[in-house]
Amino acid sequence: MRTTGTAQPLPTVLLTGFDPFGGERLNPSWLAVKALQGRRMGGHQVVAAQLPTVFGASLVELERLLRTHKPALVICVGQAGGRAAISLERIAINVNDARIADNAAAQPVDTPVVAGGPAAYFTTLPIKAMLLALQGEGIPAEVSQTAGTFVCNHVFYGLMHHLATCRGFKRVRGGFVHVPWLPEQGQPSMRIEELERGLRLLVATALATPQDIAQGAGAIS
Repeated sequence: MRTTGTAQPLPTVLLTGFDPFGGERLNPSWLAVKALQGRRMGGHQVVAAQLPTVFGASLVELERLLRTHKPALVICVGQAGGRAAISLERIAINVNDARIADNAAAQPVDTPVVAGGPAAYFTTLPIKAMLLALQGEGIPAEVSQTAGTFVCNHVFYGLMHHLATCRGFKRVRGGFVHVPWLPEQGQPSMRIEELERGLRLLVATALATPQDIAQGAGAIS
């Protein structure tokens, strides 16, 4: 007699992008992330989600997604107009300092992301291996030393603080990636097909690389 068991769900990769902001009609971070929704990669299922470009509310939504999906890997993606390459962010700092208002008309100046939190967190993504993978495929890429002080850094810091301090998440790897404008938004830019290809390669590399090349990790006090 043959018995059938219930298939175990695949572990999850959570990808997030943002809604348009600053008067833009689109945001390439969400368009690239959305294209990977439902894909199976390296024995994992990709879940794509959009975050609001709003201080506070973006972290509320991200934390809900983390609790719901319990991902093994998290890559948050944002738009960085003026950059010509996919930027792998190294460090998130505990500062909100908005040059423009967010989508809820908030414009915090010199406030902490997390009151009493560490000054900064390093990414736990294998960004050096990811850099080599992108460059090996001819995709413009760089390691960036600043994610700014707008909602992108807000989300990056909030993500890393959650992973470092919340029970059940300390073995989850995460970080942040900035992408350039699309051609219709201005220059420099990258085509959406190249952004999608780059993001697929980043996920695949992160899943296949348990230890990066000479990279630090953790918090900075």
